[in-house]
Amino acid sequence: MKTIEEINQKIRDGDAVVVTAAEMTRIVAENGPKDAADEVDVVTTGTFGAMCSSGAFLNFGHSDPPIKMTRTYLNGVEAYSGLAAVDAYLGATQPNRDPELGLDYGGAHVIEDLIRGREVELVAEAYGTDCYPLKNVETLISLDTINQAVMVNPRNCYQNYAVAVNSTPETLHTYMGTLLPNYGNVTYSSAGELSPLINDPYFQTIGTGTRIFLCGAQGYVVGEGTQHSTVGDRRNGVPVSASGTLMLKGNMKEMDPEYVRGATMPRYGPTLYVGAGIPIPVLNEDIAAATGISDEDIVCRVIDYGVPRRSRPVVMETNYRELKTGKIEINGVEVPTSPLSSIRKANEIAEELKSWIERGEFLLTEPVENIPSRGCSTKPLEIRKPSIMVRELESKPVIITHEDDRLKDVARKMVENNINHIPVVDSEGILKGIVTSWDIADAVARGKTRLRDVMTRKVIVAGENEPVDVVARRIDKYNISGLPIVDEENRVKGIVTAEDISRLIGKIENRGESI
Repeated sequence: MKTIEEINQKIRDGDAVVVTAAEMTRIVAENGPKDAADEVDVVTTGTFGAMCSSGAFLNFGHSDPPIKMTRTYLNGVEAYSGLAAVDAYLGATQPNRDPELGLDYGGAHVIEDLIRGREVELVAEAYGTDCYPLKNVETLISLDTINQAVMVNPRNCYQNYAVAVNSTPETLHTYMGTLLPNYGNVTYSSAGELSPLINDPYFQTIGTGTRIFLCGAQGYVVGEGTQHSTVGDRRNGVPVSASGTLMLKGNMKEMDPEYVRGATMPRYGPTLYVGAGIPIPVLNEDIAAATGISDEDIVCRVIDYGVPRRSRPVVMETNYRELKTGKIEINGVEVPTSPLSSIRKANEIAEELKSWIERGEFLLTEPVENIPSRGCSTKPLEIRKPSIMVRELESKPVIITHEDDRLKDVARKMVENNINHIPVVDSEGILKGIVTSWDIADAVARGKTRLRDVMTRKVIVAGENEPVDVVARRIDKYNISGLPIVDEENRVKGIVTAEDISRLIGKIENRGESI
């Protein structure tokens, strides 16, 4: 029906009809895709969310005498300097080398500070050469004083993404935010019907060289992003899980701090909130239909992040209309939902891009190469030295007790078996709690005699199919000395203690291996 050049001429003449993706959804619902394609020329999209795979190439300029930087720090955050003498790449998720700041101020925060016009401390080290004799430099820089500051984000704008829950009895801190125990909350990270790649699910108009809105400036699509995938189930043409991605670039010196934020996911690390908007030229009826998709038609999967594996269990499927109501039902229980991305900012970005085009300040570009819409899949990292699993640990036969047992009998079991932990189970062997030698001593001091009054009911456990190093981290995280080993039905299979793991590490180190 149309070409990009025809649409660009309409933009120059001030005759182009531009609507946001949210507006297009209503237009298609009311008039159908054919009439919508006749009426609308451009659909603008927007998203503003945490995009960890982001960063910036910086060129500081040569000092006098010159230096060949080998270790570079910006406000205490290390940037990779293995490029050239005074070039560096600052990753958004790099933490601070100052332990007091650590995860609270990282690469993402430095990027935001630079875009806000603030000065940043540059500290660089070098080994010194004949042509680069300087070994150390300390100074202040800003976007005005350095040569180039180019944001290059290897993986942005996921086409769809998982919805996160946590089935375990412990709180988890993840890149999907803080997940409360026992399905206590739901988090998601997509703008739904406003999201760029959901409005062009087969990459008919988005490709290498596509001009976009990036953090308040005009940027470009470099190509498909890392972990770009086109394999997977689709509903209404849209993948139901993480799929396509984009690599983006833009000039930081032109960016607006309103559309970029440095942030920290608690106890996970820094991330960069990136504002991106992509114009979709409505070239034909098929594209009009795709851009008319509604939140209700965008299906996504609820994933259990309580399972620390690459492939996590799917709890259920939902859609963005349900998620945006603030609650969904899981196993018959209403669970609150919250977005990690900002729907308000996504709308603002789509509206801002719309105004640029309507004023003739932004023309569309013809991609020089299409982004693959089929044949791409992600490969797992093959670990040549596989992790040792909990079930492979050498452990003593499990000693158990029941909550009706007398404390005196439980104490006797501990002494006779030289143990400090006893899982409390029901008649089917299902874990109900745990009691330690400290609990027994405390009970005696307070005159208690019933096990049910002193046992711990909220138990941190180790799955028999979990890697030992994951369990070791859990023991350290909660400062406990041992965990019950359970199967998928929560039946007790043994106990793993800090001593067991220490002995295992000792044996492995003696063999010159690693966990």
